[in-house]
Amino acid sequence: MDLQKHIRCKPGDVGEYVLVPGDEARAEKIAQRLEKAQLISKNRAYHVYTGTVNGVKVSVCSTGIGGPSASIAIEELIRVGAKTFIRVGSAGSRQPEMPIGSLVVATAAYRGEGTSHAYAPAPFPAVADIDVTLSIIEAFKELGYPFYHGIVYTRDAYYVQDESLNRFLTDCGIVASEQECAILFILGSMRRVRTGAILATDSNIWLKPQPTLEEKERLFRVAEQKAIDVAIRAVQILIEEDKSCRERSSKMV
Repeated sequence: MDLQKHIRCKPGDVGEYVLVPGDEARAEKIAQRLEKAQLISKNRAYHVYTGTVNGVKVSVCSTGIGGPSASIAIEELIRVGAKTFIRVGSAGSRQPEMPIGSLVVATAAYRGEGTSHAYAPAPFPAVADIDVTLSIIEAFKELGYPFYHGIVYTRDAYYVQDESLNRFLTDCGIVASEQECAILFILGSMRRVRTGAILATDSNIWLKPQPTLEEKERLFRVAEQKAIDVAIRAVQILIEEDKSCRERSSKMV
């Protein structure tokens, strides 16, 4: 049966394409965009839904906050058949000119957390899959949503701010900080699955004065819906491209 301990899923419960937000509420919002979506399991932070996109099975699984929780979800999803992952997450803008509510395509991650280092040594890069990333960018362009792209900073301690490190990373072009991309990308390389990430920003440490929490949340909710739009369209693009690739391969045999 191979029922997984934490996500409470077994082979056949999830599709090869999985959207992985951190937030359980966001997982439900994404699931509402799938066709014939059903709740498969709900255990701790892991809420799993499966439906279809263009007739192909697609799943959503919340991962909770941070690398340890995300790594469990991703490892177990791979064991039951997931092969392509898109993180639909939140982040903090890290360039002074980026407004709250910006959308970001994460191409790689600075590994400022601990979980990914349990898998691979520090010199090994955490890089998103190029096919998934290009599909996300194509979806952004089709929908006409402006976006930023680049390397993000993945960290563990949300309330700890190292001002010298923050300035260094901003000077190096880091576009956002978040808590799960590094482990997602490292697992993508190590487990031979495809990974990508779309982030909506809910803050910016460089803004002075800082907006109120109410204003930040209002701006983020608009961006969150756009990020979900992009994620669904990116999955459609990947499904279409993968089908075409299989058809070309079958003709060559």
